[in-house]
Amino acid sequence: MKNKRKTPKYPSIKIGESYVDKLGLPRYDWSDIYHLLLTLSWPRFLALASGFFVLTNAVFALAYLVQDNGVENARPHSFADAFFFSVETIATVGYGAMHPATLYTHLVSTVEILVGMLAVAMMTGMMFARFSRPTARVLFSDSATVHPVNGIPTLTVRTANRRHNSILQASAKMTLLRHETTQEGQVFRRFHDLKLVRESTPVFALSLSIMHPIDEDSPLHGVDLEQSGDLTLIVSLSGFDETSSQTVLARKFYYASDIRWGRQFADIILTLADGRQAIDFTRFNEFTS
Repeated sequence: MKNKRKTPKYPSIKIGESYVDKLGLPRYDWSDIYHLLLTLSWPRFLALASGFFVLTNAVFALAYLVQDNGVENARPHSFADAFFFSVETIATVGYGAMHPATLYTHLVSTVEILVGMLAVAMMTGMMFARFSRPTARVLFSDSATVHPVNGIPTLTVRTANRRHNSILQASAKMTLLRHETTQEGQVFRRFHDLKLVRESTPVFALSLSIMHPIDEDSPLHGVDLEQSGDLTLIVSLSGFDETSSQTVLARKFYYASDIRWGRQFADIILTLADGRQAIDFTRFNEFTS
């Protein structure tokens, strides 16, 4: 079941379109700051970095104002001059108009330069880590379908590679998640791996149909998919990106309401007038029947 949460009150994990709250845990685990910074959205990360930069310079500006005339050519008691001198110091710019004039301000600027060097190193590493994370631009169909293939009802999900390169040794997996009750009345969330017609392909460059035959050995045999409200289908695809030389992963969650019974995806592989082949992404989610 989809469980979209409008106003977050507790720490949670997103599984597909659903949120599961984690009661009894802090919303932000500051002891795991590296993971926290990696998982922040780009707007929040940039806002946090900018806020830290401004706050740090404000603190050092106040430190420079402790001693009168500690910064040469700065206006007395001017927070703006002290703040911009701090910015120039922490960035090691040093325009020359303002400079430390006393031993105290020399010591403060020394500490600030050290803080700036450490902060720049850490921020550079964090930016690289965020940019270098392997990602896959895999397009999944909005719906899954069930239609006969060689006389067997087959659950099908369409995927495509949105990037203009290839994913090598791509592997697909389809997993069923549903609630099951034991003879003792206990309710468990169980995972069932679904057997696929083809689980891997040497090159994933265009599109790929991930298909599971609903035969007598299938956990879905005899199940009314349209009425199974607690049914969740997890489709994942992994492979080796030939451009970044990294393993990439992608996944998509489907619920009972996302499964179309008796529908079949329209063919999107076309042959152009000059004989070249093309893939029509405008028909990616269309059906033939």
